[in-house]
Amino acid sequence: MIENNPIYREKGQEYHSDTCTPLLQAWNTGKIELNAWARLNYPGMRLAENVLPGVASIGFWNAHQEQDWGLDWHRNEGIELSFLETGSLAFELREGKYMLAADEFTITRPWQPHKLGNPHISVGKLYWIILDVNVRQPHQEWQWPSWIMLTKSDMEELSKMLRQNENPVWNANAEIRRCFQRIGKLLVSSDSERGESWMLIYINELLMHLLTLFRLGSFSYNESLTDSSRTMELFINDLHTTYSQLWTLESMAEHCGLGVTRFVHYFKLYTNKTPMNYLLYLRLKRASEQLLNHPDQNVNKIGYECGFSSGQYFSTAFRKQFGVSPAAFRQKLLAAG
Repeated sequence: MIENNPIYREKGQEYHSDTCTPLLQAWNTGKIELNAWARLNYPGMRLAENVLPGVASIGFWNAHQEQDWGLDWHRNEGIELSFLETGSLAFELREGKYMLAADEFTITRPWQPHKLGNPHISVGKLYWIILDVNVRQPHQEWQWPSWIMLTKSDMEELSKMLRQNENPVWNANAEIRRCFQRIGKLLVSSDSERGESWMLIYINELLMHLLTLFRLGSFSYNESLTDSSRTMELFINDLHTTYSQLWTLESMAEHCGLGVTRFVHYFKLYTNKTPMNYLLYLRLKRASEQLLNHPDQNVNKIGYECGFSSGQYFSTAFRKQFGVSPAAFRQKLLAAG
């Protein structure tokens, strides 16, 4: 069973959990083997509230043949570790494209959109764990679940490594491979309540081996990855697609985990505009494009779709920016074209 696209609210914004709909459909139709314990809208056997708190999803799929689906751009409700045991898999972030090979693993954070398949999933066996550390933005301090058994100093070191280095693809060693394989066997042989203790042990062991791998390798830190200005940069990039939401100055600041004063300061450093003026600029820019590209669409409807609360407000703001009404702007451009 799977929950119906739950909504949860955080700091002034609504989030929809990743539905993984193509994976669920492939599983239901027998195209792929899937074993998972899950919360939110992730596919798999449901985790009880008191079992493995902080784990959003842990599981594996096994594709024995080429698939006709992929997982398009999405974010997760936590940090995700994925390990490819066999086969190959196209993996993409905004920063680059990768073709994962067997014995490679990936690390993605809640603010990193990513996709799997180009466009389809290849033959292979992929394990994953999505662990919520109570952050949604790069500058926020990580809060690991209370059942993590690493010492305080080890957890601080691992957190720093995961926060200040965002290399997405790594080569797994034998210990990391063995941890994921044990997790997979437990998912098949036990339910979540009877297998919880062993799963806790395996996840803790996995994190310790991850820390050891980082310590033994060539590891570089970039403190700017955890700076508030980076949170702002990511938010401004996303605003180009979320401009139609009912943003207020307060909700934008809360979404970024910043006070209003700091939020405005960083925003102006990047855009040379106040947040609300920049939001208005994006909405008017998009509206002007829609007026030209959709000549038969109602003017007020375009305004609403671009985030304006009323046709009058849309017309007034548009006239102030372009010197003419939206309808006259469209007529002028179409006549010139």
